[in-house]
Order: sequence, then C-alpha cells, then structure tokens
Amino acid sequence: MQRNAVQRYDRAAVLALASVDAPIVIASAWIDEQLSRTYEREGIRPGLLADVAGIVERRWWEPTTTFVDAAALAGEAVLARSGLDRDRIGMMISTSVCRDHLEPSVACAVHHRLGLSPACVNFDLANACLGFVNAMHLASTALEAGQFDYVLIVDGEGSRHTQERTLERLAGPQATAVDVFGEFASLTLGSGAAAMIMTTNDLHPEAHRMVGGVARAATEHHGLCVGTLDRMTTDTQGLLRAGVELSEITWSAARQDFDWADGMDWYVMHQVSQVHTAMICARLGLDEARVPMIFPTRGNVGPAAIPMALASVQDRLVPGDRVLCMGMGSGLNTSAIELLW
Repeated sequence: MQRNAVQRYDRAAVLALASVDAPIVIASAWIDEQLSRTYEREGIRPGLLADVAGIVERRWWEPTTTFVDAAALAGEAVLARSGLDRDRIGMMISTSVCRDHLEPSVACAVHHRLGLSPACVNFDLANACLGFVNAMHLASTALEAGQFDYVLIVDGEGSRHTQERTLERLAGPQATAVDVFGEFASLTLGSGAAAMIMTTNDLHPEAHRMVGGVARAATEHHGLCVGTLDRMTTDTQGLLRAGVELSEITWSAARQDFDWADGMDWYVMHQVSQVHTAMICARLGLDEARVPMIFPTRGNVGPAAIPMALASVQDRLVPGDRVLCMGMGSGLNTSAIELLW
C-alpha cells in the first residue's frame, strides 16, 4: 500500500482555542415545514434531517453579520482566552469556505478588524471542510522552522444565505424528489466560528504539543460535492462511500507511522451526520463514546467543525490526553493530526 503524506513535529503546540456560536437556532422541524408541500407532492417522508442525519437544529447568523464578522469574533475570543498581545501574532491564516467575493482575501479584512501588526503575514487557505486542519499543519511547519512565534488561525462560516436560497428552490412547484435529494446536504450545514493560536513549547511549556499527522488524496471524486453560496449539489451516497473508503485506506496506511489504531483518548472528527460518524467509527474501530459530537445541534459547520468540536470538550481534557483531529474535505482530501494535551 502506498504510504500517506506524513508530518512530524517536535516544538509546535496549541496555546489557545475558542469558538463562537451563531445566535439564531433553526430547527430541522421548521425546515420540514417549509418543504411540506414538496414532500407531500413527491412522497418524501418528513424528518430525514433529524431521524437519518441526526441533525435536530443548526444555527444562523443575523442578516447583518458577515463572514468576516464571524471570523473576527472568534479571533477576538481566542486572543482574550490566551491573554496574548495581538502585536505578537506573526502569521494569520483564514480558512473560511464562505466568502462574499473572490478578492481581496478574507484574511485582509479579518487582519484589519483584529488590529494585527503590519508585520503579520496573512492569507487565505481554502480546502473545503479540511482547511482548518491544513492550516494547523502549515502553522506547525512554520513554527518548527522558527519563522514565527505565534500563528493565529481563524474560520467563520454561515449557512443562512445558502439555505434560504435552497429552501426557495425546493419549496417551488417545479421541485422534484431528485432536486430535494441532490441538495439535501445543503440543509445539513450550520453557522459558527472558531480560532486557534499556535506557538512552540519553547515559549510556552504549558501549551499542547502537536505530535504529527498524515494526509491523503482521492481527487478522482472531485465532482461529488460542488458548492457555491447559492447552491450546493451533492451525490450524498457516493460522497459517503468514497469518504469512508478514503478514511479506511488512510487509517490503514497510518499504521506504518503512528500507533493510533491502538487507541486514542479523543477522536475529534469532522461533523457531517450521524450516519457518517457511525460508519467511520465502525470501519476504523473507534469508540463513539470518545467522539465529541456537535452536529446534532450545530450541523456541518465546514472547516470550523473540528475546532468547534475540540473547543466543546477542551475543559474536560487532562494533561497527557492524546487527541486525534480527523478531517475530510470534498475533493476528496483527508488529513489527521495528533495533539498531546
């Protein structure tokens, strides 16, 4: 079997982590009500979002809250949690999928909003739902090389616009069952924000060390999920099968480099649905009790999902806990990174 791409770290560490919830709760039952005529006309059983996907609700930002606002809120939260002077941030990476325009980068606006130093390198890193994990790897590499003392990663996602447009289409008289299932994944999305500050153990012995990780691609599946702000079309079953298969191959190949299969204390997985989580755990032999789940009340928050899930349990982690963050992004790409808490 061909090996994964492998990264190992000695000094890189997580100093602080924070997440921010969008304020408006949107129940799956409400979405069912909006689509009730289409469901009845097409013979679709209501309740698929809650009963099958396991997503009872998700959140929306206020109409006036931008994606930049969301990312900046998380950035402010993690700076406050760390107690770090913002002028010491040497690099900032924005990993948001959601953006209002192609240029300039989201990072420019967030950098300005946070009042970061002119010497702070800033840019976007986009890789679907995998962006935040990719940024953790990139930040670790830069820190190991001694290029920076502190790196800030931010992410702000919002599903309101996409879901409002999707509901308008699917509630129309021309919508078919094929349309509903083709855009079903859009209705599982959620809104939220997260941010992380990374440093080195030389500067902060109390920080949580990055051990290393792997990455692997299966880009023959790049057409299974294609999205814009207005519409996301997904071959849900095809994406699930391909994603689980890629995870299984990556996990098997990782045995050559890491002892993860012997058991970890926590598995912080990308949050898609109950079906996805159960299948991944079954295929890889993971204990679901060790997987913190936010998707039932937050939905799929894209690249913010992993840091939000990790933030949800960070006060329960104890020194010495081994935490494996496991991401997947449509395309398909997957990556995992181990933290020693």
